[in-house]
Amino acid sequence: MPRSMAMRMISPGNINSINNADAMKVVPLLLSLCLIPGSVLFAQSEKNWSDNARWKEAKYGPWGGPGVDPAPGPMDKLLLKDYAPRSSVVSGMTVLPKAKFPAIDVHTHVVAETPGEVAEWVKTMDEVGIKTSVVLTDATGADFDSLADLYLKPYPDRFILFCGMDKTDIDKPDYSARIVAELVRCYKKGARGVGEWTDKGLGYTTDSTITADKRLHPDDFRLDPFWEKCAELKIPVNIHVSDHPSNWTPLDVYQERTPDYQHFNRYGKDGLSYEELLEVRNRMLKKHPKTTFIACHLANEGNDLERLSKLLETYPNLYLDISARDYEIGRTPRAALKFFSKYPGRVLFGTDMGREKSMYQAWWRLLESEDEFMVGRIWWRYYGLALPSAVLKAMYNGNANRILNWKKL
Repeated sequence: MPRSMAMRMISPGNINSINNADAMKVVPLLLSLCLIPGSVLFAQSEKNWSDNARWKEAKYGPWGGPGVDPAPGPMDKLLLKDYAPRSSVVSGMTVLPKAKFPAIDVHTHVVAETPGEVAEWVKTMDEVGIKTSVVLTDATGADFDSLADLYLKPYPDRFILFCGMDKTDIDKPDYSARIVAELVRCYKKGARGVGEWTDKGLGYTTDSTITADKRLHPDDFRLDPFWEKCAELKIPVNIHVSDHPSNWTPLDVYQERTPDYQHFNRYGKDGLSYEELLEVRNRMLKKHPKTTFIACHLANEGNDLERLSKLLETYPNLYLDISARDYEIGRTPRAALKFFSKYPGRVLFGTDMGREKSMYQAWWRLLESEDEFMVGRIWWRYYGLALPSAVLKAMYNGNANRILNWKKL
């Protein structure tokens, strides 16, 4: 039964006239509508969470409660995904049109697909202080060649391209040799790195029929020759192994991030867990100490900077980029400042959020200013880190200049 028909049948004028047969059709549909985000119907929770000690601790912390006697009202019907509170805090706003030092963005994607769009991107880069953008194409073959023509021919000094790795026929005997040969070919066409190599639990493949025991994870022996060739060519590998830890927690009242991120959730699904993925990543790092790896998104451990410190101290061939983890460093500014100051030679600047001018400038404000209570992307307010010049310069360009292979054939 169409949704519109169901709504007509339960209108005030005819709700009393629904017969048993119609009811058998309408009730299941109404139940399904209650599960549709943004539906005109709301699935009300029967649980009184205010009496739950764990819930109160998560919501109010040591304060124990809101400090007022809650009462029902219009906000009870608001959808979580629509909630966008406006703050009454009045604080200073530092406008930073351009980065303090020329910056190398080590984490971008193919966000410009025509010569005109690439030219627009270069113009924006000039305006905000981006010297070079590293484009993580994840492309091979003719796709990579066309991107090399699009970016490197007109702007050889403004872009660096990383290539990908073939995801097909990973179970064939020639797979290792095939991906190494293509890596060398892409290198000759201008590739100066590999990535973004991604494994969020199901391995690196496009083949959904691959069984769990045959999936390609970063420590797989089939990839050993590839990682070793990267070391030989002196090109880094950008790896995205695992994801934000909240992705492996239930989509319930305790979920840390907003509904905008729920489609990434892996809780209860097939594949390796968060901890299992970190373990296979670490085995890869140990097996290939001569290969330079850049773990994007603060290695998906930016929520625990003490643990992340131990990771860097254990694997000297590992670097980090800060891309798309503004909310991690912005919510713990003092800890982040200490971390970046402790490891100035190991962290690179990256964005992973398009090419809008305002996006770049938001990063400058976060990293360079002392502004407080800035609007963030998932309700968490940010606080400026005011990084020292030496740390900032290393993050913006010093580390990238040191580990990226700029050699031209």
